[in-house]
Amino acid sequence: MRSIVLYMHMHQPYRVKNYNIFSVGHDHDYWTEKDWYSGTNNKRIFEKVAKKSYIPMLAKLGKCLEEYPKFRFSLSLTGDFVEQAQAWAPEVIEALQKLVATGRVEIAAETYYHSLAFFYDREEFEAQVEKHREMVRELFGVTPAVFRNTELAYNNDLAKWCDEHGYKGVIAEGWDKVLEGRTPNAIYRPEDCKYTKLLCKNYHLSDDIAFRFADKTWSEWPLTADKYLSWLEKDANEGPIINLFMDFETFGENIWEDTGIFDFFEEVVRKWCAEDNRDFMTLSEACDGFVPAGTVSMPWTVTWADEARDLSAWLGNSMQHEAMKNLYDLREDVLATKDKALIADWRRLSTSDHPYYMSTKYLNDGSVHGYFSPYDSPFDAFLYYMNVLRDIRERVEEHQTLKSEE
Repeated sequence: MRSIVLYMHMHQPYRVKNYNIFSVGHDHDYWTEKDWYSGTNNKRIFEKVAKKSYIPMLAKLGKCLEEYPKFRFSLSLTGDFVEQAQAWAPEVIEALQKLVATGRVEIAAETYYHSLAFFYDREEFEAQVEKHREMVRELFGVTPAVFRNTELAYNNDLAKWCDEHGYKGVIAEGWDKVLEGRTPNAIYRPEDCKYTKLLCKNYHLSDDIAFRFADKTWSEWPLTADKYLSWLEKDANEGPIINLFMDFETFGENIWEDTGIFDFFEEVVRKWCAEDNRDFMTLSEACDGFVPAGTVSMPWTVTWADEARDLSAWLGNSMQHEAMKNLYDLREDVLATKDKALIADWRRLSTSDHPYYMSTKYLNDGSVHGYFSPYDSPFDAFLYYMNVLRDIRERVEEHQTLKSEE
């Protein structure tokens, strides 16, 4: 039996509006952009993506679950995404609940705010993971058993943390430099872990869909279901599983419906499931079903972004480092206020998208950053963000003054 392990990630950040220095001290709403057409209007953006991607793709997934008994998959969804869906597209949450209720859709664990907290503040990281776990339990009645860190940012330390906290699996990029010639189509054991297993993304086959499907300059365009299935069949000879990991927004948002992406997806599922020796597995099922083929060590951090596959997309220049340092330096004082609204605002600022928008990379990586950024430049992203941090600091100082006067 050969199995596809399909995992998709659902996330939308709260983008900081064009928050200038004159707003500091009196405007504490950092997320509501009055201009409907602004690139930072979170409501407009979420409703657009829901219409183009979330709603039609969730319907397609539901159809596949109904028609193909061997089909199953895994999801992760951030707290930022869930909050916006509850506010502006509750039918998305209802559709997700129906899918999870089938017992064939798994939700992975992660940080509530899609943050890089693991690399800055372990207490904050664990607090966000627990908040996410509580959200998943409340909305879906399940407890996540496999962990995915923000942007698949993974190293040996994260694997050890997962092992100590009882996660049966953790997912990472199947980067060639790490696997050293071994296939990503197998289960591995992270170094120094006794319990947790490692699933590595098959980035070649995943990215053929997520990044190349609509690229008319690609030598393999157009990608048909039969062509893709032939590649899957070839890779299936290397190991028992094929890990296809990608953003949920691949379907309908990043790659538009008129490319045929939805029909392509269903045709691949239908034809793969039609074979007696082919099926799908969730992340947990893959962890439970296979003995590790060996040990993998990642002493340095590997991500699924950019050509470097490291943290440079978020921490590659002085602006990004300054922004994150100033953010986490405020944590103790922010939490001490016990002001729920202030704490929520501060934690939204930990979302990795914010430093991503500050990237000054060039060439292909720079084009991708620019495509996703709502700002005119990375310098604007930095200035608006730092202005918000100044306002956060003033709100903290107001609390401290009131407390000293009691």
